[in-house]
Amino acid sequence: MTAQVSTAYLSTILNSARQRTLELLEGLSNQQLVGPKLPIVNPILWEIGHVAWFYEFFILRQEYGHDPLLERGDQLYDSIAVHHSTRWDVPIYDLGQIKDYMKRVLDLLVGRLDGSFASKRDSYLYLFTVFHEDMHDEAFTWSRQTLSYPSPAFRHDNQGFKHRSITGPLDGDSVIPGGTFCMGSEPSDPFVFDNEKWGHEVTVGPFVMSRTPVTCFEFLQFVEEGGYENDDLWTTQGLVWRNKAAAHHPIYWKRDKSGGWRVRRFDCWDDFYPNKPVDHVNWYEAVSYCRWAGRRLPTEVEWEFAATMRSDDHGTLTRSPFPWGEEEPDAERVNMDGFSLGCVDVASHPTGENVWGCRQLIGNVWEWTADTFKPFAGFSPDDYKEYSEPLFGTTKVLRGGSWATRSRYINSRYRNFFGPERRDIFAGFRTCKNSV
Repeated sequence: MTAQVSTAYLSTILNSARQRTLELLEGLSNQQLVGPKLPIVNPILWEIGHVAWFYEFFILRQEYGHDPLLERGDQLYDSIAVHHSTRWDVPIYDLGQIKDYMKRVLDLLVGRLDGSFASKRDSYLYLFTVFHEDMHDEAFTWSRQTLSYPSPAFRHDNQGFKHRSITGPLDGDSVIPGGTFCMGSEPSDPFVFDNEKWGHEVTVGPFVMSRTPVTCFEFLQFVEEGGYENDDLWTTQGLVWRNKAAAHHPIYWKRDKSGGWRVRRFDCWDDFYPNKPVDHVNWYEAVSYCRWAGRRLPTEVEWEFAATMRSDDHGTLTRSPFPWGEEEPDAERVNMDGFSLGCVDVASHPTGENVWGCRQLIGNVWEWTADTFKPFAGFSPDDYKEYSEPLFGTTKVLRGGSWATRSRYINSRYRNFFGPERRDIFAGFRTCKNSV
């Protein structure tokens, strides 16, 4: 289910992911590398050891029988065995030791790559483990935001692109015709995550979808009109969360002395940009906004239909991996790969639209959908059996990727999943309504 990938490309992305990880350590003190014990972050010093161990365990050891490189690696860095709350207390290696370990693992991985193309098996294992590091790098990025650490600095590595943005709003809806399509991935797709297995025929009715994610200005109206205080707008569990969190506005907003608003970006309070998508809002907040606006979140089926299907002048539907078609993401189409260090206005990236005019389905912010994360019929886990299965039934589905997500692993079929209470992640949402 994975195409053979060139060894040159695998070597390039291995080094690209590692560059980003090391950049996310820069500017942090030893104390910051450990950080406070919170349920939504890991100690960064522990997490970088886990990232390197993951490569070693799944490729070097399980696949090729290499001896362990660390005496206590399995006891320290197996995220399934080492409970989250204990990761601040286990006797992990220091920064110098773990950087040496990271380099030894990387050198062995690159050294194994010979010939022009890797086997299908190696292609899958290398891609998945690099994407695993990419995902942790996004987590490191939002951890720096959560903990008010300084903004990271990302150097270009030819595995991403600097954004080209347009400023301003973009109002209105797109009318999506609906139809029958193949949802999920197929064995012929270049790379497949286990929760995308397997493509299956689904029919979706016509619906209306906002052209862009909800903006800060739009969400501000909800805040100013007492949306957080109106119990009728909140689900039962949403009310429990709101009251416990004492939430009255998005987590990184605050009023300034003039009565306006400021937004925290890493360790600095910044201006309020009305035309950027609201981010760092959770599923409960998104649902409450939708109720206030007389709208709803898109279902996962609706979102994937809008992001993968295209129709010609005769109404014939065809499927493509991205909203705009077959071409890989680039600076004209998406805000991804972290170089913007934040969201851009919703008017940006017009060439990334789908055929019906929905913009930024890929990139800028992850988008909450209405649905609980569940397996497709016939699901079976891949090598990392805990990647999806333990989260079925308890998390909500997000789609599309954020400004900090690496574009190399995102397409319109990718399914992300987090608990509905999480607002540390780079998540926003767009709204829908039934077609008249």
